[in-house]
Amino acid sequence: MSEPYGHRELKSRVDRELERFVGAEAEALLTLDDGLAPLVDVLTAVTARGKRLRSAFCYWGWRAAGQPDSDAMVRAAASMELVHAAAVVHDDIIDDSALRHGVPTAHVALRGAFAAGSRRKTRARSMAMLAGDLLMSWAGQMFTGCGLPGAYLGRARGLWAVLARELIAGEALEILHTGGEADVRRSLKVIRYKTAKYTVEHPLHIGAGLGGADPVLREVFTGYGLPLGEAFQLRDDLIGLFGDPATTGKSNTDDISAARPTALIALTRQAATPAEHAELTTLLGRRTLTAPQLRRVRAVVERTGARDRVEDMIGDRVEVAVRALDGAGLPALAHRSLTRLATAATNRPD
Repeated sequence: MSEPYGHRELKSRVDRELERFVGAEAEALLTLDDGLAPLVDVLTAVTARGKRLRSAFCYWGWRAAGQPDSDAMVRAAASMELVHAAAVVHDDIIDDSALRHGVPTAHVALRGAFAAGSRRKTRARSMAMLAGDLLMSWAGQMFTGCGLPGAYLGRARGLWAVLARELIAGEALEILHTGGEADVRRSLKVIRYKTAKYTVEHPLHIGAGLGGADPVLREVFTGYGLPLGEAFQLRDDLIGLFGDPATTGKSNTDDISAARPTALIALTRQAATPAEHAELTTLLGRRTLTAPQLRRVRAVVERTGARDRVEDMIGDRVEVAVRALDGAGLPALAHRSLTRLATAATNRPD
């Protein structure tokens, strides 16, 4: 797989900006009280890793608007990763996930801050919730302090409000629909608001908005961003069930144990035989799945053709996304980078 043009260098720049910003904020927290060290450790850990795709989309939204490379813009783009970190911390609390990237999730890691006894898990979850809230606050702080002129930042103020509204709406819809009947259309709506928009479309819109792009370019980015964001999450759903935990860094039973309303499971349940449907119903939401039970879920997903259908959905959406860039008159470098990012975002190893 070819790497997105300049993505390795851009990722390094984003990493450096995040390390600098988080380091300064961590020091400020410890100045208040060194007892906050467990919170600082978690905040540092959840911001220290990632593919930095969201910051890349934001940066190339700016460049597609005809703007030059800018360190201030890289800082603005890096703030997208703090939004993602906040969403990850909250999502892991909601789903009670134990691992991410092969290490304990925030609410699990924070248990070490409390002595064994009553309410240890509850207190750790509460602390993790505060960490997620602070990360979202940091995102706005990093963005507004990036160094771009105030007039530029003003162009994106409304776009930030939309990002926050739709991200929370997506999480709420997933909670409301968890454990419900199979509904592919509803599952795709959850995907759109919980992941697709804040992963691709909103960062692109914010970058383009900062660059003074006209509404036509924003429409192009919606035509590119929505299907690509959906393809990104559909790939994540496949990896979540069929991936190797040694590679993915998280359990491949999480989606089943949490009874998440994924399109993959919705398609499976719709095509399952009555016996298979009943069997899936008994397994969805079960907190602990044995290896034979996981193999059985995978077998039903395979037999119903749901896995192949999701692969087709991913391919179709990537094709639509890339085609949306054609004829848009983007600068050649931006067009090439966004095309390659479409592949990088959806061709991830299991």
